Amino acid sequence: MPFSSDTLTLVADIGGTNTRVALARGQEVLTDTIRRYANAEQPSLEAALRRFLAESGRPRVAAACVAVAGPVKDGRGTLTNLDWTFDEGTLAESTGAGLAAILNDLQAQGHALGFVDQSRVTTIVPFRDHNPHAAKLVINVGTGFNIAQVFDTEAGRLVPPAEAGHITLPVRSEADLQMARFVGAAHGFGSVEEVLSGRGIVQVHDWLGDVESDPSRATSAEIMAALAKGGDSRATRAGRIFVRILGAVSGDLALTTLPFGGVWFVGGLARAFTPYLKPFGFVEAFCDKGRFSDFMTNFGVGVVEDDNAALTGCAAHLVGLRRVGHSPA
Repeated sequence: MPFSSDTLTLVADIGGTNTRVALARGQEVLTDTIRRYANAEQPSLEAALRRFLAESGRPRVAAACVAVAGPVKDGRGTLTNLDWTFDEGTLAESTGAGLAAILNDLQAQGHALGFVDQSRVTTIVPFRDHNPHAAKLVINVGTGFNIAQVFDTEAGRLVPPAEAGHITLPVRSEADLQMARFVGAAHGFGSVEEVLSGRGIVQVHDWLGDVESDPSRATSAEIMAALAKGGDSRATRAGRIFVRILGAVSGDLALTTLPFGGVWFVGGLARAFTPYLKPFGFVEAFCDKGRFSDFMTNFGVGVVEDDNAALTGCAAHLVGLRRVGHSPA
């Protein structure tokens, strides 16, 4: 089958709990084809993809790309929270595609930039640089924390993988040090992910309870529900700490990577915290870099509200592969 921007392709977003699969045409995901499968009910990724194709009328797809919530190396992906391992060969065989690609889920989010509907992006810091080749930074805040850098070159888009959730939590006060010790007790040190993640907001809430001699505990959903009610609750105090640390870490990462094309937040927890970023001081913490504070305003910051962005990124990546000369076998 000839592979053009009008040809059907298969894209999938493989999370720790569910797999979403869809058909795409060019960079456009055909949203009415999206199906969701519980991973626990599928013996393998290949089985889930074959089921999708059968339920979709067995369409012929020229290429397939999946985004994996786990490490990807040399065309082989492994889920972090499930015993699934697969490679490009098995992906091609199970879908009948002549071209197959596997991305880390954050890489897929990076490939989606520029193809997500701008009405689904909430701006936190205004974007200034319109240079199409300016570097960009994707920051995921959800079950875990990670980043992906995005480089648009003359040869195409490059999105290298990273494991930034395991860098050291910044400490700027005695209270920060106490919190870092508290949240890092299980692993020997306080990493960024121990605060800026679903379990992280729970740990911040627990730490405040320890400081305030309040033994009550709450889940992340309960904390967010209490936060929505407002008032001076422990959930509100935990939320303010979370946002301040998120601003500080994001500012550090921006200085490290110089993303003049913008910092883009993705992930369920990032979306949940969007209404609180400005009132809880994200911008001030992001820009609080001493003599570089004014410089920080060069980096626009937005939150991607589109839950299908990883699927869009897979579709865009396949189009990019076609443009640089890859074709089905």
